[in-house]
Amino acid sequence: MGRKKLEIKQIEDNSARMICFSKRRNGLIKKAKELSVLCDVDVTSIIFSKRGKLYDYCSASSMAQVLQQYQSRVENEKDGCDTEDLLYSRNGDYLTYSELLKTVGSELKEPHVDKISVADLGLMQKQLETALMDIRSTKTKMTTDAQSSLQEKEKMQEEEKKNFNEIVEGNKCAKKKKVVIDLNIAADG
Repeated sequence: MGRKKLEIKQIEDNSARMICFSKRRNGLIKKAKELSVLCDVDVTSIIFSKRGKLYDYCSASSMAQVLQQYQSRVENEKDGCDTEDLLYSRNGDYLTYSELLKTVGSELKEPHVDKISVADLGLMQKQLETALMDIRSTKTKMTTDAQSSLQEKEKMQEEEKKNFNEIVEGNKCAKKKKVVIDLNIAADG
């Protein structure tokens, strides 16, 4: 049996929220340790509770060393060109198509061309091809949906026209009968 999917929203009950925080914090730190051991990478986790208590984990010899490495990396990215994480924006989400095109355009500008490897160019090409396929797929779906919608509207209009013609024919017959009745009444009188 599988687990029920949990809706991600703030837990209202304070004690349940604290229990969840404790369990998830421990799980996050456990995953950080596993990632560090399995992949031989430096991992740092910093967590502040709602009350301001600090929980941290660092796989390196010192957290200051990892934070300094992070800071220097951020400064280098501002100055130079780094295409390793081209698909991701600064907040970790995937880039939109326009952001991807701007990034690729800026990477190919004159000052950075010498720093780009063939593998990086191949990565950019693959990302652009994927983006182009997604755009074409979305365009095809939108065109198909629009065509289906227009066909449904056409059927509805034909049905309305048919109903309107039936009403008009019914009114014509009623007028003829009324005229006949009126003539008969006038002839009797």
